[in-house]
Amino acid sequence: MKKLVLMFVAIAAVSFASCGNKAADKAAKQADSIRVADSIAAAQAEAAAAQAADTTAKADSSAATTTTAAPAQK
Repeated sequence: MKKLVLMFVAIAAVSFASCGNKAADKAAKQADSIRVADSIAAAQAEAAAAQAADTTAKADSSAATTTTAAPAQK
C-alpha cells in the first residue's frame, strides 16, 4: 500500500514539474515577438531610406544631364 501511495505521489510530482512555469514562458515568447517585430520594422525603414536615397541620386543625375550648358559656338 505504501508503494502505491509513493508511486502516486511521484506521478503527481512529475506531472506538476512537466507543466512548467507557463507565465514566464509566455513573457519570454512575447518579448521575443516584440524583438522580431522591431528588427523587421528597422529593416523596412532602412530599405525605404535606401530606396529614397537611390531615387534622389537618380533624380540628381538626370537633372545634371539635362542642365548642362551648350558648347560655345565659334
